[in-house]
Amino acid sequence: MNFLAHIYLSGNNEDILFGNFIADAVKGRVMDNYNNAIQQGILLHREIDRFTDTHHIFKKSKNRLQPRYHKFSGVIVDMYYDHFLASNWHMYSNDELEVFVDKAYKILRKKFFLLPTRYKKILPFMIGNNWLVNYAKFNKLQNNFENMAKRTSFESGMENAVIDLKEDYELYKDEFGEFFPEIIRFVNGNWKLEISNKP
Repeated sequence: MNFLAHIYLSGNNEDILFGNFIADAVKGRVMDNYNNAIQQGILLHREIDRFTDTHHIFKKSKNRLQPRYHKFSGVIVDMYYDHFLASNWHMYSNDELEVFVDKAYKILRKKFFLLPTRYKKILPFMIGNNWLVNYAKFNKLQNNFENMAKRTSFESGMENAVIDLKEDYELYKDEFGEFFPEIIRFVNGNWKLEISNKP
């Protein structure tokens, strides 16, 4: 669910950005339907997820939520981290967040016909509600968690996730602040996409 971070970590390559965006919906041999650069984006997404899921800082954030949210704790931390990326965007980019996000939306709209079916349904809602910018706002984050809670087949409790974020806000903020430069270095070192912190 951390769409903003994945897009940011794609650098300036449109096909890599597109592949990174759709990766969760691409399974098995379906990847062969895409060009090499899009496939690289899909692989990048999986490497980012692997790095994240095994990182001690992410685990610390996740473990704080585990007793209450169980298997959903990782998804919640993903969204927390996108919140901190959006709300502290000036630390990571010289572009305004709105400008960066608008460019990303244009790339995804341009390649709409290549989107997996699931993402053809998601993208209009994402753009219409400006998810990537609105991750910075508590009320919009709350709406996202409530909608996710409604879609789960059993009681997830995700509608309460913003309350937990506010209660331990500085802890999560500090953990994100430690973690994100490390994943930038990982991408720079392994994928040569020239992702960089500002300045």
